[in-house]
Amino acid sequence: MIIAANRAPLRYTEDEGWVPAIGGLATALLPVLQEQGGVWIAMQEDAKAPTRQPYPPEAPDLEIQRIPLSAQERTHYYLGMSNRVLWPICHYMLQHLELERAYMEAYRTVNRRFAEAIVRAYRPGDFIWVHDYHLMLVPHLIRQAIPDANISFFWHIPWPAMEVYRILPWSRELLQGMLGCDLIGFHVEEYVENFLESARYLLGAEIEDNRVLWEGREVRVEAHPIGIDVARFEQLSEREDVRREAERLREEMHAEWLLIGIDRLDYTKGILSRLQAFEQFLKEYPAYHGRVTFYQVATPSRTQLESYQQLKREVDEAVGRINGFFARDSWVPVHYRYRTYTQEELCVFYRAADVALITPLRDGMNLVTQEFIAASRSGVLVLSELTGAAHLLREAVLVNPYDRDGMVQAIRTALEMPVEERIERFRFLKRTVRELDVHRWARRFLEAMQQRPSEV
Repeated sequence: MIIAANRAPLRYTEDEGWVPAIGGLATALLPVLQEQGGVWIAMQEDAKAPTRQPYPPEAPDLEIQRIPLSAQERTHYYLGMSNRVLWPICHYMLQHLELERAYMEAYRTVNRRFAEAIVRAYRPGDFIWVHDYHLMLVPHLIRQAIPDANISFFWHIPWPAMEVYRILPWSRELLQGMLGCDLIGFHVEEYVENFLESARYLLGAEIEDNRVLWEGREVRVEAHPIGIDVARFEQLSEREDVRREAERLREEMHAEWLLIGIDRLDYTKGILSRLQAFEQFLKEYPAYHGRVTFYQVATPSRTQLESYQQLKREVDEAVGRINGFFARDSWVPVHYRYRTYTQEELCVFYRAADVALITPLRDGMNLVTQEFIAASRSGVLVLSELTGAAHLLREAVLVNPYDRDGMVQAIRTALEMPVEERIERFRFLKRTVRELDVHRWARRFLEAMQQRPSEV
């Protein structure tokens, strides 16, 4: 098997050297690749990281290959095309869109380099699995070199409505790139339908059910919702040190109820809107003053981009304004932490919280929702209906993140929910999260990859 993704599945630590990355694709796919043998091809993020790395070193059963990029290529391909063009348009954030020809030129160059590395590594019978919006052109380039290759793609973010996607000057070229696949996976049916409509309208492709008929081939487009490593989060949350820290956190809050928000500091996550809704909640319901505290964790992200720097300033100002107006005695209404936390530390928040406010303005899936359910005892999930997770976690309190009044009422509903209803909702959510487990997701997708068009 050959996996291509922007990032490698290993991270370097001073104590242990190279170890598996925590969470994400590494958790799901590194064991699969070790079992089957093969290659993981990624961007070289650090010049010190080896370009070819057998793993594990003592008895290798796979190889990590890293593609070196110049500083300009990394800036234009990654920070430019990937994060200033594809990321905002797929999340309907057109105000952040920066269309620059140099970005697309670098994107073509880097995608070609990925494809060439895959072709060099390929052996007859290999499965090729490409991941995410950084590598849209790669499947078509592989198909040109290896016509009978079995190529699949998983798209990890939303696929927008055709009328939004078509704004891209290179929309057709990027679509054609992805249609080099045999199978394309998305989180939910909404994204499948949006992709099929894009192929039909922009390329004139014939669509039959969930198949795109393109250049004499069938491309299957399917929903494969991803999950988390459920067992890991359940086990972490039951550790004695995690339980003890969760109790200590609640004591420090000096409040009856603890609300949490856990996000990367990204304009898609709705952190500022969430803070404004909590501010309005405190204005409208003064009886909750001193009784409810909101703890917002914001992990630094893409700090080189001005749009992210501006967001940080706005969030800092909102937190200061809310605390300056409402704080009294030992009660601080908003605790804000701008830093990265380990999974163990996050489980402290999940276990301590009564309510999780997960209200992105748009999100492909949002795995924090599942982490919270896996680690919580019986917490209430307030969830944006504009996430992939909302299609699956129907027992959450669903809310439109653009509706501030609705957000205020959702907070109140979560706090005042009867115990029996809280437990019943949580039970259904827990069952769904276990069914979505990331290891099951990987197995299901691999089974789908093994089906050729004649078998479908």
